[in-house]
Amino acid sequence: MLGWFRALMPKDDRFFDLFARHSRTLIDGAVALHKVLQGGEAMQEHVRTVIAREQEADEITREVLLAVRRTFITPFDRGDIQALIQSMDDAIDQMNKTVKAINLFEVRSFSPNMQEIGSAIVKVAELTAEAIPLLRAVGTNAPKIGAFAEEVMRVEDRADELHQAGLKALFRQGATNPMDYIVGSEILDHLEKVVDRFEDVANKVNSIMVENV
Repeated sequence: MLGWFRALMPKDDRFFDLFARHSRTLIDGAVALHKVLQGGEAMQEHVRTVIAREQEADEITREVLLAVRRTFITPFDRGDIQALIQSMDDAIDQMNKTVKAINLFEVRSFSPNMQEIGSAIVKVAELTAEAIPLLRAVGTNAPKIGAFAEEVMRVEDRADELHQAGLKALFRQGATNPMDYIVGSEILDHLEKVVDRFEDVANKVNSIMVENV
């Protein structure tokens, strides 16, 4: 009986707007991180952009969590809303950790593998921003959501390959400068984790689709 009542009641759509706003911070952060990995004089400007977008994303996340507590009828399960926005926030948090590590170690040049993982991060951020609006009509968009999750997994697999190749390249160079391996592997690990966090988002979106179809 309660299920029928919930289905008939109008749902608060503000969550979709907040998700969309957060996904835009993911794209902006990913693009800025990719530009950081190009090095150059504008590098610190792009670092500041990542940090600013992470702070903006935190504010949106707080809005979502507050709305969950104050809204009577939500578009889908409250726990799923919280888990989705948290997974999205984890992705931009990891970007922030990455640029902070880059500044900590004063890294100013980046390997082709790092730069290609940066491209992969932009790709999964764009895929996420395209997928989030599909949750407004989750049943109708189920095939597209499934395809989104599969594409993110393919990008994540490629990022794993780049991570391993990057570590091997650093290991070969490590005999002459062990610190290059230590620092380089740290940056590679951070970059791989960004892609992993986007895979978490895709898994959560896919899980919401499965539960609501």
